[in-house]
Amino acid sequence: MKLIAAIIRPDKFRDVKEALFAQGVFMMTQLDVRGCGQQKGLPLEYRGVVEEVNLHRKTMLLIGVNESYVKKTVKAIVGAARTNGGNIGDGKIFVLDLEDCVRIRTGECGVAGIGGRSAELDALKGKVTTIK
Repeated sequence: MKLIAAIIRPDKFRDVKEALFAQGVFMMTQLDVRGCGQQKGLPLEYRGVVEEVNLHRKTMLLIGVNESYVKKTVKAIVGAARTNGGNIGDGKIFVLDLEDCVRIRTGECGVAGIGGRSAELDALKGKVTTIK
């Protein structure tokens, strides 16, 4: 299991969501965040005062997936989040090992806790761990 954390431009969220849905990835958490990378800051004027703004609005997606969904999830995000020609500030994707996942409603753990259909879940039939 993997946790995919993608930081993208807020205006690309709808495109990314549609690309993920097309790949069968429906479960995600969306957060409004602020950050900077190579963009650094930019001067903005507010009420006649110029300020250096160095934390830009971004959207972060947290997506827990089974191993068989990692490549197509990352590919969908990259394809939908990249601007024409690719620009600084398009974002980053982090793929992290996910030790466990527990579905609160049923107590299912691991691959079954993430949900969806996958080769891993089919292989685990009858071996699903639950917390009671």
